[in-house]
Amino acid sequence: MKGFSFSVLFVVLLGMLVASQTLFVVNETERAVILKFGEIVEADVQPGLHFKLPIMNEVKKFDARILTMDSRPQRYLTLEKKAVVVDSYVKWKIDSVAKFYQATSGDEVVANRVLSSRVDTGLRNKFGERTMHEVVSGERDQLMTELRDDLNQVAQNELGISIVDIRVKRIDLPPDVSESVYQRMRTEREREAREHRSKGLELAEGIRADADRQQVVLEAEAQRDAEMIRGDGDANAAAIYSKVYTQDPEFYEFYRSLQAYRESFNGNSDLFVLEPDSEFFKYLNSSTSSATK
Repeated sequence: MKGFSFSVLFVVLLGMLVASQTLFVVNETERAVILKFGEIVEADVQPGLHFKLPIMNEVKKFDARILTMDSRPQRYLTLEKKAVVVDSYVKWKIDSVAKFYQATSGDEVVANRVLSSRVDTGLRNKFGERTMHEVVSGERDQLMTELRDDLNQVAQNELGISIVDIRVKRIDLPPDVSESVYQRMRTEREREAREHRSKGLELAEGIRADADRQQVVLEAEAQRDAEMIRGDGDANAAAIYSKVYTQDPEFYEFYRSLQAYRESFNGNSDLFVLEPDSEFFKYLNSSTSSATK
């Protein structure tokens, strides 16, 4: 009984060993090739359960998903010989499994190294054909599209991979160039500020001069109107005085005398010295006699 159980167990283990050496599974995210003593006998094995010959056959599996190669920032020269530092990345996937294995032995590191060299050369050429403005904003998308199309054909022929997308993450200026650009921009802004300040001073002087002129005009017009009003008042007063004088000349003379006294004795310490036979006393005597009558 024990011998039978051992035999069954041995057969099961042997079967599992044979199955592990003859059967293999390719996942949905993978592609594979079957080798016979290092030579490809079946390329682009699709997902599923497959059979191979033990010892004779070897299976190589590769990632069939879209992969990303993130390049290190590189320095390029534009058409005006201005340096820029470009940080880019590439999206790629395996297109021909057999060609990819033959070119790289299935090593993604090798594929990334070769692809990085091709992208670096392509970016250098494309940036050298364009100005700073074009690579930064004007033709940036067009540059990426042209480079993707050019490299896609080369990558398919050499590596068996297809370029899905090439993108520039950022474009910076080198530190020395950034400093010179900053100084130039600062100088330009200071020049514009001086121009605006000068225009502002000229405008302020014009406004101030116009205000002064308007002030002089207004004061002159006010003075003219005041003189005219004062003249009209004096004319009316003279007319009234003349009318009153013609009505009662004697009272008018008396009123003028009172005004003279008021102007003469406008202080407590004022003195008025007259001779007894002066015309003033005669006038007072005549005025008193007239009042008594």
